[in-house]
Amino acid sequence: MASRAVRRIIPLLDRVLIQKAVAEKTSRGGVILPESAISKLNEGKVIAVGPGARTTDGSLIQPSVKEGDNVLLPEYGGSKVVVDGKDLFLYRDDELLGLIEH
Repeated sequence: MASRAVRRIIPLLDRVLIQKAVAEKTSRGGVILPESAISKLNEGKVIAVGPGARTTDGSLIQPSVKEGDNVLLPEYGGSKVVVDGKDLFLYRDDELLGLIEH
């Protein structure tokens, strides 16, 4: 069976689809930085959000983020998925560490 390319993912429950930020590979002065000098960024942009988790009595817990938010991510975690050729990550809403204001 041939694998099919994924074009879209709609998160379920309290899952959040994130595109991680990419670190700059050149300095402001135009110098190309070696891999060891590039800091690992733990931030990303929210691409899609599930409807929220359910409590034991069935009521809905609204997600704490919305599409377009910039968020602080844990160093480890998330499930990597490739959507339309891009590396994206699925996290649970409660795994996100905070909102980033630019």
